[in-house]
Amino acid sequence: MQDVKKFLKNELKAHFSPEEVSSLIRLILEKEFSIPLADILACKFNHLSDAAVQKLSEIVDKVKSGEPIQYILGETDFFGLSFFLNRSVLIPRPETEELVQWVIDLTNNASAKILDIGTGSGCIAVTLAKKLPHAEIHAWDISPAALEVARKNAERNGVRLFFLEKDILQESVSDERFDIIVSNPPYVTESEKAEMEDNVLMFEPPLALFVPDENALVFYEKIADFARICLNRGGGLFFEINREKGRQVEALLQQRGFKNIERVKDISGNERMIKAIKG
Repeated sequence: MQDVKKFLKNELKAHFSPEEVSSLIRLILEKEFSIPLADILACKFNHLSDAAVQKLSEIVDKVKSGEPIQYILGETDFFGLSFFLNRSVLIPRPETEELVQWVIDLTNNASAKILDIGTGSGCIAVTLAKKLPHAEIHAWDISPAALEVARKNAERNGVRLFFLEKDILQESVSDERFDIIVSNPPYVTESEKAEMEDNVLMFEPPLALFVPDENALVFYEKIADFARICLNRGGGLFFEINREKGRQVEALLQQRGFKNIERVKDISGNERMIKAIKG
């Protein structure tokens, strides 16, 4: 193969925008083949071996089939950190980085005890542990496979987390008390599936995405009820939310006695986060 970048462009241009093609080329060559970015940009890298060319062709076929590049490469970046990924967990989104930043900015107590409910890949919990090194971070998930991914990511990033397999929909109380509870729970309604990209529907775990239309706020209600008991007075409850449900989530938090409720838009201008304080 004489020109790797040309091959990739020709294979991918019918499926992706020029910007997406450039990003995919960089990710594939940098992450999978360990070619420095400067060499990729300047086309200063040796031709690939036959084995590498075969691997490259397999990756291209998967990308063209719609499989997200993060699953193909088995990793992604979040908040400047590297995370292992597989199809047991959602791909971390930039909007969730904003939620994490909000928690960091408002965590005055460096030794805070923080719970991440529905941790998935561990992106929230691991990042908080990295950025708040004196905090005690707990991470819960219903999925053993997700917890295994999160454990690998804690090890990869050199942080200590307290993991627990737990279904928050079945959990009403805990002996633990927390200063902060944060969650990015399932919030996409079944009727919204029609608006979603095929690569999300085909490859990302439905358990972490969808809720029934008739009970769209089930996780927010349950976590808020749990927080009423297990969040310390003055503690913060942080959620990522469905952009269409902000007022409804705020109303249910008000009904449960939470104060200082604030909704915040993400970088795209969508209402994506909400914070409340236990009164």
